[in-house]
Amino acid sequence: MTIDNTATKVITGKARLSYVHIFAPQQNDQGQDKYSTAILIPKSDKETLRKIKAAVDAAVELGKSKWGGKIPANLKKPLRDGDEERPDDEAYAGHYFLNASSNNKPGIAKPIGKGADGKTKFQEITDSTEVYSGCFAKVSLNFYPYDAKGNRGVAAGLNNIVKVQDGDFLGGRSNVNDDFANEEFDDIDVDDDEDFLS
Repeated sequence: MTIDNTATKVITGKARLSYVHIFAPQQNDQGQDKYSTAILIPKSDKETLRKIKAAVDAAVELGKSKWGGKIPANLKKPLRDGDEERPDDEAYAGHYFLNASSNNKPGIAKPIGKGADGKTKFQEITDSTEVYSGCFAKVSLNFYPYDAKGNRGVAAGLNNIVKVQDGDFLGGRSNVNDDFANEEFDDIDVDDDEDFLS
């Protein structure tokens, strides 16, 4: 059976990002430099979950040629249940999650309105503090089969990220305004028009 590679591509609904390493690569467990993020998908987002399941199924079909013509019994799939695997992390409650990575830096942008053609226009995000663990985004993913040292499964490739909403920082990071709102600082002139942290 021939499968069109577009069958393995998914654009998520609004999801939350965690463990964000998208502006600079970070070394993974195999010693490879990868751009990556965890993506938390609400269990209520049935449409995104349906699309992911279909894309994973398509990647499994593509993988049969890598796996000797059959599906391995211990096949690893990317989508995991946050309630089961991260019961002590409230951010993962009520969510499925997956880890997506890429050898290349993903496109990172935000929507800035509609153009004359009616299509959404985007602005590239270059400030690494603007997309962080806890913000919300729509993410373009591509699912693909792998066979590495006896580990067989389907992984999520990270294509592009469009930030759609701010959120509370994950991982215990606090907000600078909250931390220092009541602190005294000597010899500082504050111009309300230039409060760059607001």
